[in-house]
Formats: sequence, structure tokens, C-alpha cells
Amino acid sequence: MAGHIQDRWYKTEPGPSGKAVRVKTDRHGIGLRYRARYVGPDGTEKSKSFPDKQKRKAETWLSNVEADMSRGDYIAPEAGKVTFEQYATRWMKTQMTDPATREAVEMRLRLHALPHIGKRPIGSFNPTHLRLWMRGLEDVGLSAAYRRGIFAHVSTVFTAAVEDRVIRVNPCSARSVKAPRLDPRKIKPWPAERVKAVREALPEKYRAMVDPAAGCGLRQGEVFGLAVEDVDFLGGVLHVVRQVKLLRGRPVFAPPKGGKERDVPLPESIAFGLAGHLTRMPAVEVTLPWKTLDGPPVTAALIFRSSEGHALNRNKFNDRQWRPALRAAGVAEGRDNGMHALRHFYASVLLDAGESIKALSEYLGHHDPGFTLRTYTHLMPSSETRTRAAVDAVWAAPVTDDGPETAQKGL
Repeated sequence: MAGHIQDRWYKTEPGPSGKAVRVKTDRHGIGLRYRARYVGPDGTEKSKSFPDKQKRKAETWLSNVEADMSRGDYIAPEAGKVTFEQYATRWMKTQMTDPATREAVEMRLRLHALPHIGKRPIGSFNPTHLRLWMRGLEDVGLSAAYRRGIFAHVSTVFTAAVEDRVIRVNPCSARSVKAPRLDPRKIKPWPAERVKAVREALPEKYRAMVDPAAGCGLRQGEVFGLAVEDVDFLGGVLHVVRQVKLLRGRPVFAPPKGGKERDVPLPESIAFGLAGHLTRMPAVEVTLPWKTLDGPPVTAALIFRSSEGHALNRNKFNDRQWRPALRAAGVAEGRDNGMHALRHFYASVLLDAGESIKALSEYLGHHDPGFTLRTYTHLMPSSETRTRAAVDAVWAAPVTDDGPETAQKGL
């Protein structure tokens, strides 16, 4: 083996006869006896000590280290001593996601992970530490969906540490460590009467915002970022190319979620609603930085904006406009009744009309039709309903002379 085992209790010296003899060192009987030493890939010497009568164990450990180096699986002993907080902080600086996503991840780690597990060396984690941490998050009342997101971020940090050869395995992948299960909730889309009631309860200058959300499936930020140049009234198409997001409380223009621009069919009723709104309240050009607070300025003639002519702030709009409209329409406040409910209404209308999951996924801007199917499958007409309708359609048809008996007579 490339390394060697040092016996710190004995040393070899020339004897009176000239032959080498073993003699006790000054450390005999003190501390750990054997030290396994080797030179790591970085050129520095590394070692680990073992007690008396464990020379075989020291040799086995050294052999395993050399085998790891030959396979490219070597992890330096000191690598795992860095704390989770230190590694996570470095990891965050390398992320290439959009700024809003980075801000959200940083906030979740800072509030719910680092105060509890941040000071522990990253190589010292075992499944029990993570189970206790997750139980603590549950005890303070965080929702299952929110805890699941936090767990995913922490697991991603551990995965990066594995890939960086800081730790050998991700403790979040242990069989006894499970991500929080989501509440078995099925989306219940609003009826058309509720959509119209909330629309009517909004201030006049904001009523038409319901139209592209409920009639074209736009997200709230995409409605905020909708500009006149994005609406093809003659071609009947709505181009979804930007949204308004908040970074550190300040608005910026950004691509739609996932960076996925899309075209959505523009029904005549929605087109008339937007045209009428623009007649009463012409669009105003608004300039915001693109994607980051110091990004290049981008100008768009926004259809919806604040009373001061600025881009809408989702927090202020929800507090001052949306929630009061819900109360006026007799709708309970809650996570199921945010403006996102209008997208669910749009999806239910299209599925009820027989639109395909693939088309609906494209119109909603989902990254995967499978996600759309999992979200809305319970809204699709059941196979039993389709079967009954198909058989009834054939069975109710008038009888002709072209049945099996006619074919047999022709033989």
C-alpha cells in the first residue's frame, strides 16, 4: 500500500550486535498507538490514529482509503467538518436560477433550516437529526406543502455536498427520512357565478383583470405584466411574454414562470372585455428592470397598473383589492381563494368542454403535461360517463337494413 502504519509506542534502533531491535518510545502506553498515514490527492499528508491491538483495523482503513482514491470516490477526512450553514451559504452563491427563486430558497433556509441544523458539521448528520428537525417544523404549525419545499431545499444542499466530495451520502435519502406528505386535497374550481360576483366586487379599474385570468388562464403576475402589444385582437391570440415579480419588495419584469413564453387563444368575450377596459382606461408605459434589480430597463404599455401609474404590487393588491372583493362577494378568504383560483376555473371550463390535457398544459404554461394531469385529472369526465354516452349514442340510432343479417344474405 502507498501509505504506512506508524507504531508510536515502539521504534527500531541498531542493537549492540548491529542488528535492529525494537525499543519503547517515550510515548509507550500513552494515547493511541497506531497512526495510519497517507498522502492525499491534494499532496498533503493525512492520518488517522487507532488504539492498541487494532493494527489490523488501521490497515483495513488505509486499504479502503487507497481503494477510494483509485476509484475516484475519495473524500478528505476534514471535508465533512464544514458546517451545514457554511456549505449552504457557499452553495447559494453558485445557483443560476432566477433571482426571485434564489431569494425564496435563501429565505426558507435562513428561517427554517440554519437556526436548527446550521451549526452541525455536514459530515456528522444521521437520519435522526433530520427526523427531529422535520418534527420541529411540524410542531410549529408549518403546512405540509411548505415543509415539503424546505425539505427539498435541504436535500438539494446535501446532494451538492455529495457531488462536491464533501460527504459520502445524502442523509435525506435514508429510508427512515421521508418528505412531508401533501394533504390529499382536490382542487374545487369556482362556479361561474362566483367568478362573476368577485369580478363585480372589484373596483372598476381592476374588474377586467379577472378576464385574462379566468378566460385565458394567466397567473396573477402575468396579468400584472400584460401589455397592449401582447394582445392580438385580430388574430385572437394572447402572447404571454412577461410577468411582474417582487425582489426584496421591489417590482421587476421577468419571463413567465419557468422562462416559458406561450400563446393562448383569446376568446371574443375576453377580447371585448379588454378592449372596453382600454377604452375607459388607456394603457400606461411602465419601465422596470429586467429579472434583477440592476437589470437592463424594459418598457411595456401595461393594461393594468396602480392609481399612481406604477406596476401592481401583489401584496398591496391582495390586501387592498382582492380580499375586500372576496368578502363583498361572500367568499371565504384562504389559500384556495386567491387569484390563482381563476386559473383553476379556466382549466375546469376547458376540460368540461373536452379539451385535451396536452393543449391545456400548453395554455397554462406548465412544464409537463403530466403535472397538469395529476392536478386536474379529477375534473375530467369519468370513463364511465364517456362509456354510457358512447353506447347510448349508438343504441339510440335508428335501425337500418345494413346489419349482420343483411351481410349474411349477400353471401
